[in-house]
Amino acid sequence: MGIAIMEKKQHSHSTFLFLLVFLTITRAQSHVPAVGDPGMKRDGLRVGFEGWNFCNEVGQEAPLMGSPRAADCFDLSVDCSKNLFLFSSLVIPDSGKLIHKVTEADNKLGVGQPFDGVGPQDINNTDIYAAKKELYLGSLCEVKDTPNPWQFWMIMLKNGNYDTMSGLCPQNGKKVPPFDSPGRFPCFGKGCMNQPILCHQQTQIKEGTMSGGFSGSYDLGFDCDDDGYDGLSYYEVIWEKKVSVGSWVFKHKLKTSKKYPWLMLYLRADATKGFSGGYHYDTRGMLKILPESPNFKVRFTLDIKLGGGAKSQFYLLDIGSCWKNNGTPCDGDVLSDVTRYSEMIINPETPAWCSPTGQRNCPPYHITPEDRKIYRNDTDNFPYSAYHYYCAPGNAKHLEHEVDTCDPYSNPQAQEIVQLLPHPIWGEYGYPTKKGDGWVGDARTWELEVGALSSRLYFYQVSKKKIKTQMQLFSCEIDN
Repeated sequence: MGIAIMEKKQHSHSTFLFLLVFLTITRAQSHVPAVGDPGMKRDGLRVGFEGWNFCNEVGQEAPLMGSPRAADCFDLSVDCSKNLFLFSSLVIPDSGKLIHKVTEADNKLGVGQPFDGVGPQDINNTDIYAAKKELYLGSLCEVKDTPNPWQFWMIMLKNGNYDTMSGLCPQNGKKVPPFDSPGRFPCFGKGCMNQPILCHQQTQIKEGTMSGGFSGSYDLGFDCDDDGYDGLSYYEVIWEKKVSVGSWVFKHKLKTSKKYPWLMLYLRADATKGFSGGYHYDTRGMLKILPESPNFKVRFTLDIKLGGGAKSQFYLLDIGSCWKNNGTPCDGDVLSDVTRYSEMIINPETPAWCSPTGQRNCPPYHITPEDRKIYRNDTDNFPYSAYHYYCAPGNAKHLEHEVDTCDPYSNPQAQEIVQLLPHPIWGEYGYPTKKGDGWVGDARTWELEVGALSSRLYFYQVSKKKIKTQMQLFSCEIDN
C-alpha cells in the first residue's frame, strides 16, 4: 500500500510503542470525538487483524490458518465486593473476568466453511470470503454508541512480494493476465505472495493487568510455540492496560527477511461502514463519525524504540481516503475509484526525491497556510525538502504537469500518493519540523491538525469544484 512499495524494507527490524489518544472533529469551536473509545481508555478492548497481499487482497490462505481476518474483542466483568484497593481516592479492582466475544473457531474460519453472512456464491471465493468474514467478526465485536456503533481497531499486515506470473493483481483496477517480467518488486518464486502464519495470544488478565497480542511470520515454517525467529520474517503486536487505569498501549515489532524483504504493519482506525483507504469492500472500524477536511485533528503518543535502517520508511501518520477524479465519492467501481494517500515519513534517513532537478517527483505546487500556491518551478520558494515523493493516479487522463504515475498493481484500484518529510512549513499544523523529530529517543505526544493540512495538499482532480467529501471514505494509520 502506498509508495513504500518502491522503497523496500530490506532486513529491517523496527519496534515502537503506540497510544492513540484522540481523533476529534471541530464543530463551532467545540471538539467532538470521532472514534469509538476516545483515548483508548475503555477496559473492554476491540482489536481486529487483517492480512493483505501485494494488491490488498488475499489470493490464497496460508496452510491451516483460515482466512486472514481475526479479532480479539472482550468486555471486563468485575466483582467489586472483593480484591479492591485504593488508588487516588478511587476504588479500583485489581482483578476481574474477561468475557470474550470472538472464539478461536471464529478466527480460524476459512474458505468453504459457512458463517452468518456468507452466501453460497461467495463461500469459495478467497477474497470475498475474507471481506465477509471481517463483517462477521465486526458483528461480534460491535459496540453501540452515538451517533453510530463501532467495531475494532485494525492491525493490518501487508506482504510486498509481487509475482507477476500469478495473475492476482489488477492494473489500475483492470484485470490483466500474467506477464513475465521481474519488475521492481521482490519475489522468490511461486508462492511468494502468501498470507502469514498468525499466532494469537488471546487477551488475559493477571494481577490487574490485561494483555494480549497477535504475532507470526510470512515464512511458512514458523512455529508459534518456538521463541526463535533468526533468519525469518516476524511481526508482533502486543496490547496492555491496567484495569481501570490509564490507556491501552500497543507495542509493535516488524522484521523482514531475505525471502520477505518488504513488509508493512499498520494500526488503523477505519470507517465503521463503507470503504476505507486501499480497501474496496465494505469495512468495519472505529470511526463512528467520518472526518472531513479541514475540521479534524488527531492526538496520539508515539515512542520509537528501534528504527529499520535507511531503506525502511516509517509513517508518523498515513491518511487514506477515496474519491474519483471528478471529485465524487468512491462507489466500489475499481476502474474509476482512486485511493488517495498523504503520508508523513519520519525516518531521518529517508531523502527528498523531490528537488529542483527532480521536479517530476514533486506535486505541481505547494499550498501555504494562507492558501497561496507556490509552483514547483519556483526554485527560490518551493519547499522541495518538505516532500519525499508525489505520484499521480494511473487512470488520470488530463495531467497538466510532468509527474510519475503511481504503481498500478499495488492497490485494487488506481492510487495517488503525497509523501511528506519533516520541515518547518509543517509546523503550523503540529507536524515534525526537522529530521529526527519523533524518532528514536524522542518520544512525544502529537496533536496534528490533519484536516487543515490535508485540505492544503495537492491532489489531482478534473473538476475544479472544491471536494467536500475528500476525507469521507477514510482510514487513519500508523505504519511500522
